[in-house]
Amino acid sequence: MIEALVRDLRPTPRRAFERRFALGVLPALAVSLVLMLAILGLRVDMAQAVMLPAFWIKSAYNALLALAAFITAHHLARPDGSQGRFFRIAALIVAAMAVVATMQLLSSPREAYPILIFGSSALHCPFLILAFALPMLAANLWVLRGAAPTDLKLAGFIAGIASGAAGAWVYSWFCTENGMPFVLIWYSLGILVTGLIGALVGPRLLRW
Repeated sequence: MIEALVRDLRPTPRRAFERRFALGVLPALAVSLVLMLAILGLRVDMAQAVMLPAFWIKSAYNALLALAAFITAHHLARPDGSQGRFFRIAALIVAAMAVVATMQLLSSPREAYPILIFGSSALHCPFLILAFALPMLAANLWVLRGAAPTDLKLAGFIAGIASGAAGAWVYSWFCTENGMPFVLIWYSLGILVTGLIGALVGPRLLRW
């Protein structure tokens, strides 16, 4: 019986999962970028924005969260994988942004607080982040479904956080908000919502 079970097995190529990861995530990121450019376009003041520290801090916040989550999702794809230090690292990234946001508030007049916190797009920012994250969430779940995660809810959550942060990074190229409190609250909300969706569908879609 054992011989019958293993008769058709073939060696798995080295770096097969890494290739599957690249094959799934990179095209999905490209799709999100194309959708953003086609539907919204780059921010109208891009030439001036790239000279502002706020633009690069916002971009770095999303990129670092995405990188940490993608690396953790890669680890969780294996049966012996764990979350490692993801939540500690994510907390440090969020805490660093909270410090920056607080410093910006303290150095600004009180009448500027509503703009720094709510901007002009608080009501739709998280939903747009979620929309641009969905292609990458689908790709992440496809990648993980071809692997062997054991904690399906956690794997789905981390995949969602990675997708949400990547979607937020894509959206940041359109968003004209320069308030760091705005980024801390509303960008993080969009990322968290995507993570919760991943945790919700993970046990269903990642089941062996």
